[in-house]
Amino acid sequence: MSTLLISDLHLHPGAPAITEGFLDWLEQSAADAQAIYILGDFFEAWIGDDVMALGDADPTGNAALALRIARALKVCADDGTAIYLMHGNRDFLLGEDFARQAGATLLEDPSVVEWGNQRILLMHGDSLCTRDEAYMAFRAQARDPQWQEQILAMPIPERLALARQLREKSGEANTNKAEDIMDVTPQAVIDAMAAHNVTTLIHGHTHRPAVHEMEVNGQPARRLVLGDWQPDKGWEIEVGQGQAPVLREFPLK
Repeated sequence: MSTLLISDLHLHPGAPAITEGFLDWLEQSAADAQAIYILGDFFEAWIGDDVMALGDADPTGNAALALRIARALKVCADDGTAIYLMHGNRDFLLGEDFARQAGATLLEDPSVVEWGNQRILLMHGDSLCTRDEAYMAFRAQARDPQWQEQILAMPIPERLALARQLREKSGEANTNKAEDIMDVTPQAVIDAMAAHNVTTLIHGHTHRPAVHEMEVNGQPARRLVLGDWQPDKGWEIEVGQGQAPVLREFPLK
């Protein structure tokens, strides 16, 4: 049995084709997987698990979407597939309540996993973009437990407004940044892999799917980057027993 990794679906009510494509992938491609790892930005925005309690009363449709996704993941988990969720820069407030309803386990960023004789470092990838100093400052704030507690204590309408404001601000800022600033810093990649004693790294975030051959501590190494899902296509990495990870693009039905 193989393990599948995905990231950057950015699920939201305004992108139903990606939602339906993911649910189909979950039923078909992922049905026989031993485990599924979702490496961040699963949702376009996440303002707290308590939003799910609104159900159909949520006019934005986010609660209904979250419940539908959680139920589908739970079915998959109940059928024997282990599901792991890592926070991204869009859904860093994803919590234990959603994970419980989805039958999933929250995964630290970064995490090292072992498949057979392979040690692989998993990350969302945003922490590697160290040249983007403004974003790195926001990331440090957003991961602060006290800041998160303050945000989650706000009324839901205020959190929705804040999330919208942050997305708009991020979009405006990115249009004025050089392309290389928003990509990973090569030395940060090497440092992370060396610190965790691995020669394989898998991450998402940059929306630049590729397999990069490199060298870490004098040894051949690989960095595999997952792509973001679009209405007509998705990206996955498959890791089989004794086989090197394979990055592939596939059409969404």
